[in-house]
Amino acid sequence: MLFAFLFLLAQAPRETPAAPRPLERILIKAVHLIDGRSGSPRDGLAVLVEGDRIAKVGPAAQLQAAGVKVIDLGDSWLLPGLIDAHTHLLLQGDITAADYDEQLLKESIPYRTIRGAAAARAAVMNGFTAVRDLGTEGAMYADVGLKTAISRGVIPGPRVFASTLAMAPTGMYPLTGYAWELRVPEGVLVADGVEGVRKAVREQIKYGADWIKFYADGRYYKTGDPRRPLRSSVKFTKAEMDAIVDEAHRLGKKVAAHAMAWDGIDAALTARVDSIEHGFGLTDDLIDRVVKQNVYWCPTIYVGVWVAQGRGGIWPDMIPIEREAFAKALRRGVRIAYGTDAGGYAWTENQAKELSLMVRYGMAPMAAIHSATSVAAAMLDPLCPPQAANCEGSNVGAIEPGRFADLIAVSADPLKDVSALEHVHFVMKNGEVLKIR
Repeated sequence: MLFAFLFLLAQAPRETPAAPRPLERILIKAVHLIDGRSGSPRDGLAVLVEGDRIAKVGPAAQLQAAGVKVIDLGDSWLLPGLIDAHTHLLLQGDITAADYDEQLLKESIPYRTIRGAAAARAAVMNGFTAVRDLGTEGAMYADVGLKTAISRGVIPGPRVFASTLAMAPTGMYPLTGYAWELRVPEGVLVADGVEGVRKAVREQIKYGADWIKFYADGRYYKTGDPRRPLRSSVKFTKAEMDAIVDEAHRLGKKVAAHAMAWDGIDAALTARVDSIEHGFGLTDDLIDRVVKQNVYWCPTIYVGVWVAQGRGGIWPDMIPIEREAFAKALRRGVRIAYGTDAGGYAWTENQAKELSLMVRYGMAPMAAIHSATSVAAAMLDPLCPPQAANCEGSNVGAIEPGRFADLIAVSADPLKDVSALEHVHFVMKNGEVLKIR
């Protein structure tokens, strides 16, 4: 019996890496081009793609040659593929705490991973060719599995920068409130003590984490103090947070901190994190430190609006607090990287909706586009070694020679109405056309 089983197993088809595509040269023509860096669009330029990279950008007549396939997008606006720097592919929306619990209690990790594959497809078809996925929420290392399947061409999806489980101390993250006799799933990797968090960082990197994420705060509450309108309880001790960041940086990984209110943001900045996630309670003093320390901020505005209608409590009060923080951060030059927290809201919602809110909150449309392209790309770049002359390693976020051929197009001018980016009609990733209509 055992021999027969092993024989059948040996005969089972195995996944083999996709054969390299022949080096194809494609010329993409569109009337208008936004390159992700410049302050204004340019007309009359085309993009020559060779294999998975952008080879040249210039007048179409100069780039056209024998053997080059032409894709003429007419009077379209061509842009770099968008980057969502805060997603949860393994979540499907949790407008209430019960929605979150149900996913972890009633959906198996294989089932959640299949749904995650559908979310990845939706993201890339909406024009998001790269995502930083900030926590599998109890689905272990399934984000690394999705990343591998996408990179091998098994399923369509964006480039995934994975953070695997994310971290919180004992008792500080759902699932909570169940009878003590029950062993319920954990939404994070639980880690305690300096040595415990160092081990947790190493473990996540061992299994494929590109970023390390931890939860800095919880239990948010509004105050009457205009200097610190939103406060919170800090989860880790200072020594633990310092150890998380120190160990991650020692091993060459950047760190993102979920930090909603003043206390959590203060603690995360003291620990020298690389990005603040949500940050609804940013204040003048914290903004000064964010700028001084060159920390990125992912505001995730839309998810706050979305969940406020279901959660109630403090959530509706946090919307105007973050709006004021966003205006201050804009004036002070904070590096705002585009992040939506998609998965915190349903993947049936288009991730580009965040752009309209950013513009409504005072950001210029071109700055919002840069936030979702070159600014987010710079955040994704690896840690720079000392005296490094050039540390741009993500190769996304701009239409420039040498970068990955990740391109999208829309029919209307996104500088007049940024919601045009909710209607992407052309997507190329890695030099391969995934959508055209």
